[in-house]
Amino acid sequence: MLFNSLVLDMHPYVGDERFAKEEGLFGKRLVAGAQVFSYGLGLMANNNIHTFSYGYDKLRFIKPVFIGDTIYTIRTHLEKRPKYAEMGLIKVSYEIFKGEGELALYAEHIQTVKYRNPKDWEDQVEKK
Repeated sequence: MLFNSLVLDMHPYVGDERFAKEEGLFGKRLVAGAQVFSYGLGLMANNNIHTFSYGYDKLRFIKPVFIGDTIYTIRTHLEKRPKYAEMGLIKVSYEIFKGEGELALYAEHIQTVKYRNPKDWEDQVEKK
């Protein structure tokens, strides 16, 4: 409930055990989708100080995640392209699974990443 309180998500499916059991579609409380998303991406976080989030695409909550479920994340590199003089863009997908392989969440993350060798990309960056 701490996460839900911090993000002001007090929906009865995530915050009301009685409602979830007696009236909910799943018979028990869910983990908030924002929490699944945050934890799933946190599992893939690294210490690359030259990478910044540019945005997310195709965020989908596919299966419910319940309290006590184990999740894991698979990250797949989809594309890279030049953008700025010092940084390009990469796109990766995050597939967050629960249990023994049920896909629970899918998202594509676009990030700016500092080039190793900016001169290699000079002629390909977007012009102002």
